[in-house]
Amino acid sequence: MWRVAAVRARWGGGAGAPRAASGAAAAQLRRWLESELEGIRGAGTWKSERIIASRQGPHLRLAGGGAGIINFCANNYLGLSSHPEVIRAAVEALEKFGAGLSSVRFICGTQSIHKDLEEKIARFHQREDAILYASCFDANAGIFEALLTPEDAVLSDELNHASIIDGIRLCKANKYRYKHMDMQDLEAKLKEAQKYRLRLVATDGAFSMDGDIAPLREICQLAQKYNALVFIDECHATGFLGPSGRGTDELLGVMDKVTIINSTLGKALGGAAGGYTTGPKPLIDLLRQRSRPYLFSNSLPPAVVGCASKALDLLMESNAIAQSMAAKTQRFRSKMAAAGFTISGKDHPICPVMLGDARLASVMAEDMLNRGIYVIGFSYPVVPKGKARIRVQISAVHSDEDIDRCVEAFTEVGRKHGAL
Repeated sequence: MWRVAAVRARWGGGAGAPRAASGAAAAQLRRWLESELEGIRGAGTWKSERIIASRQGPHLRLAGGGAGIINFCANNYLGLSSHPEVIRAAVEALEKFGAGLSSVRFICGTQSIHKDLEEKIARFHQREDAILYASCFDANAGIFEALLTPEDAVLSDELNHASIIDGIRLCKANKYRYKHMDMQDLEAKLKEAQKYRLRLVATDGAFSMDGDIAPLREICQLAQKYNALVFIDECHATGFLGPSGRGTDELLGVMDKVTIINSTLGKALGGAAGGYTTGPKPLIDLLRQRSRPYLFSNSLPPAVVGCASKALDLLMESNAIAQSMAAKTQRFRSKMAAAGFTISGKDHPICPVMLGDARLASVMAEDMLNRGIYVIGFSYPVVPKGKARIRVQISAVHSDEDIDRCVEAFTEVGRKHGAL
């Protein structure tokens, strides 16, 4: 018995008890961490995670009893996260192919459904081939290092997604950052980069924080003039921008001018997880050989593959869901502008309500929740200092009544806190 007691005393309790590292270095680390966290709280930029007790959709139930909440902050643009056919496809894939492969793709982690989905993605985007990743963050982390060398140059919009920025940091190419959607600055930097072997212009197709759309026509014209390639991240465009939801390159009529597309399966295309690169077949073959996130990450779980595959089927059968977005987006934007709010971006279901002050954005978001509207305040470091906002995202499954209730709540809360 004394041995059991000694063991319990040594490890701080029974099985499952939390264990803290001991020693001066661990104590120093804890003090520093607590100081950093207190600084975040003091700045009003603390990000709390609300716990959802229901499936993703236009209406949610929160843990602790919050029911009937209207959700306006998901990337579930087409409402497919809870579409019955998408869920059924996931269940069928899970039952037929199992929970997961327990391996990376090139060892024993590729199933027929992975190859089928890659072929379907390439066909959807009208490209030669595609390769799956665990996320689009991984796709962006894997492409630049595999493709670009010190003999090359990459030119990146200054407001590109963090995953593009991180991916570019990993590569050894010569790096240029051009002002946001500024074609004069891009052209000047393309001129500077003429001495390099390859020049790759990298941009978000639709920018997730501001809801604006890259000027792809002009970018492609400059790329052609200066013999450069064009890469776009389509996470906030795939499935709903363009006449058939192919994305910003379809919307702006440059599908034959964009060389490489990275996008996600975790937003409009089912909302589960996963990302991909699609483009020339030799590029995809190279990524299978050299892209580190692909080579060293487990293959996508079959249920996720089943979801995404069915979502693409639905989109390629009909563009009705994608086309329903425009009217709902316009309804929200016009009503909010009439109420006196400043909404960033144009004609995109990402509708940032610009407030400026981080604490104001956080407090207003909490008051919106009290009125049954789920939105989130965004502040530094997610967006630049002084540009805090509440980002509203419209979904095809929102009703007109949902949108009108959201506008009414914003108007009440905005007046309460002096934002109007």
